[in-house]
Amino acid sequence: MNVLVIGANGQIGTHVVQKLNTQQGTDPVAMVRKQEQVEKFQGQGIETTLVDLEGSVADIEDAMDSIDAVVFAAGSGGKTGADKTLLIDLDGAAKAVEAAVNKGVKRFVMVSAFQAHNRNNWSEQIKHYFVAKHHADRILEESKLDHTIIRPGALTNDAGTGKISIAENLEPGSVTREDVADTIIASLLSDNAVNQSFDLINGDTDIEEAVKNL
Repeated sequence: MNVLVIGANGQIGTHVVQKLNTQQGTDPVAMVRKQEQVEKFQGQGIETTLVDLEGSVADIEDAMDSIDAVVFAAGSGGKTGADKTLLIDLDGAAKAVEAAVNKGVKRFVMVSAFQAHNRNNWSEQIKHYFVAKHHADRILEESKLDHTIIRPGALTNDAGTGKISIAENLEPGSVTREDVADTIIASLLSDNAVNQSFDLINGDTDIEEAVKNL
């Protein structure tokens, strides 16, 4: 399975790329927006493509040649304003979905935000972020792609535990970025995760078992 990881240089994306690169049967393509990032991944022997999400849909389509699945883990980051959030987290995601449809890529995993589907639980301080994630998710759902939408809780850089809790609605909690990456990969490889969306926090269930029981 050839997997295009959009946002490969981000913290979750880096975990995903490195894990796919060492797993039998999966080959990542790291999509990044800076030349120095290209050089970093190529230095690790990882196929890399230079594409800016603020560019054209056609540019993203070109990155999807010979791709079987897409992971969208890109984000504008907490230090940018609402304008960048709309351009990357919403429009960038929308263009990636459009490109996947145009190229006939069937499988798409979206990294969203905890409770993005539930307007009543959005933080007022970063409401623009939840608006972007909410509508990006809806665009993916309406695309008819075989999709999985993962809504992680508060992200930590602790070592992965291998144990999670996933459900349509969970009480707030945290999850390691490494466990998010492992959940993304387990979802990519499981038919049970197709056309599913769920909140994700650390819990008591092994990742593969949790995904299998969706």
